[in-house]
Amino acid sequence: MQKEKLAILGSGPAGLTVALYTARANLDPLVISGNQLGGQVSITYEVENYPGFPQGTTGPEMVELMQKQAEKFGARVLIDEVTEVGLKHGPPFRVKTHGDEFEAEAVVICTGASPRRLGVPGEEALIGRGVSFCATCDGFFFRGKEVVVVGGGDSALEEGLFLTRFANRVRVVHRRDELRAGETLKKRASGNQKMSFIWDTVVEEIQGDGKVEAVRLRNLKSGQEERMATDGVFIYIGHYPNSEIFRGQLAMDERGYVITDKQMMTSVPGVFAAGEIQDPVYRQVTTSVGQGAAAGMMVERWLEARE
Repeated sequence: MQKEKLAILGSGPAGLTVALYTARANLDPLVISGNQLGGQVSITYEVENYPGFPQGTTGPEMVELMQKQAEKFGARVLIDEVTEVGLKHGPPFRVKTHGDEFEAEAVVICTGASPRRLGVPGEEALIGRGVSFCATCDGFFFRGKEVVVVGGGDSALEEGLFLTRFANRVRVVHRRDELRAGETLKKRASGNQKMSFIWDTVVEEIQGDGKVEAVRLRNLKSGQEERMATDGVFIYIGHYPNSEIFRGQLAMDERGYVITDKQMMTSVPGVFAAGEIQDPVYRQVTTSVGQGAAAGMMVERWLEARE
């Protein structure tokens, strides 16, 4: 079993910031990437609200820069996924991945959140066959086609606008009669000739034989249903925390978000958390970076006090 001073679970902005701060403190941190290096921001095409980038940047570029900076000071990134943890009887804490097993004196959890699904017929069967949660990943495959975006927040409009680079038509289906997105995004979306909106409506079914062919929609006010042809369905209706692996070991709220104190420590001394795994409110790159910085500073002090 490999022994580590610090294991960081997750490689999004929070995890890579923890890695930067603790690497500069000579803690030689190990970052276990998870199933997606960089987390959610790595599949976000445009990032326009991160300070210091007046022209904006892309999610993949930001992740690459963060990783290089952390590695410059000695952080190590392992491309693997955590499959099991033992946190209740540490330290040392046990962390198992598909390929390795570790004992760590301290752990920082930065496993983030995942996109929520509609839970309607056809969704599961057609994932990867026209149903997607990532326009950046799959937009190219819908060149010249028509797509539906489900949701009304920032992510739905950001990804919908990105899809207009490829699709001939992007229709946004939203269960309310107004968008929840920021004003700048709303202006850009409403001014884009390829985008249109279907209000007060939900998707009841995704239809297709081997690939998406249509959606069955229901208007929440009139109850009227209609079948609308489409080539793809992109879903942005929120997220849920990636915390199932920690259930029964760490205190969580009713939604499964890990609870931390002001020092970013969880209910288990020596186990800290940062980013969307413990933040159901802000969910921004900037706030995840700030939380990662705080967790990095606190875990360094905690380890120093133990010595």
